[in-house]
Amino acid sequence: MRSLIKNINLRSFIIVFALIAIWIALQIATDGTFLTSRNISLLFRQMTPIGIISIGMVLVIVAGHIDLSVGSIVAVSGAIAAVMQTQMQMGTVPTIIALLITGIIVGVVNGYFSTFQKIPPFIVTLATMLIFRGATLLITGGSTISGMNPSFKFIGDGYIPQQSSTIIATGGIIVYLVFEIVKRRGKTSKGMKVTSANWFGLKLVAVCAICALLVSTMNNYEGIPIPVIIMAAIMIVVSFISRNTRFGRRLYAMGGNSEAARLSGININKEGLKVFALLGLLSAVSGLILTARLDAATPAAGNQFEFDAISAAIIGGASFSGGQGTVFGAVIGALIMASLNNGMSILNIPSAAQFILKGLVLLIAVWFDMRGRVKGK
Repeated sequence: MRSLIKNINLRSFIIVFALIAIWIALQIATDGTFLTSRNISLLFRQMTPIGIISIGMVLVIVAGHIDLSVGSIVAVSGAIAAVMQTQMQMGTVPTIIALLITGIIVGVVNGYFSTFQKIPPFIVTLATMLIFRGATLLITGGSTISGMNPSFKFIGDGYIPQQSSTIIATGGIIVYLVFEIVKRRGKTSKGMKVTSANWFGLKLVAVCAICALLVSTMNNYEGIPIPVIIMAAIMIVVSFISRNTRFGRRLYAMGGNSEAARLSGININKEGLKVFALLGLLSAVSGLILTARLDAATPAAGNQFEFDAISAAIIGGASFSGGQGTVFGAVIGALIMASLNNGMSILNIPSAAQFILKGLVLLIAVWFDMRGRVKGK
């Protein structure tokens, strides 16, 4: 039992239990509406744009940076997609390619000025936030553009049928189990420290049970939403990159101590450029999904997305001081923020109160992070 307790990641458990507590409270407050199959399916589909951005945002924060332009990247990406689809009559594939390239270019611009030119990322991304918001107004003419191709809309509002959803989920669970077992055996063979067998088994059972329950719940509605599949795939890939590649390890080293990382031979400018480019790419994907779901591009698209993404990363365990945070934690943080938004909408809570509550959540998360670091010292 002591071994089990010793190996528990307290921060991860806290955010998971916080999510469960929020869901139970909202289920009671909404008289059973919140946890219905329909609402859970809609909740996950609605949270994917923020969830995808938070996956990239947490790595930027881990590396010791910040990006305030993500909401504007979402908006300008959506505007470009709308123009290509409705005015230029371009197909879905060329539109997607153009958006991904746009996101990477914007991310490279942010990264270049933040790393190579040594301008504080806060200032750089604040400037590009205004620039791309203005570009969105120019492209859209200040009005909503709608009428996307059906194949493009399917990316945002489509579903995987129930039978296919079950097959995909089962395959995903099997791959996860194999990966975790192989990784644990690899660490053991190298003499590396691993969690206890009890905790390892408990974690696997919990993850598989939660995934099975969520898929079953969504299947009771219309199946797994396409955006959720996209977000899950991105989460798996980026999580692997952050934990098992040189690039990921270098980001944590940079955030922990940038000078020590530089002296150890890490090109902190190059790695910083890469992580900003990755976030730009993911922001464009978020814009693509949002535009496809709404079947429209609006000048106000992506408003406050930077706040929600940063909040999700911090709630999920990232630290503004850098060197700390996980992709999984960021996605759970995004789900917490989306759950609050969804629940407050169902309860018809006034916008003023919603802003106050979300601000308090962020303040408490940052306070918890600072308090933990002070105790650590």
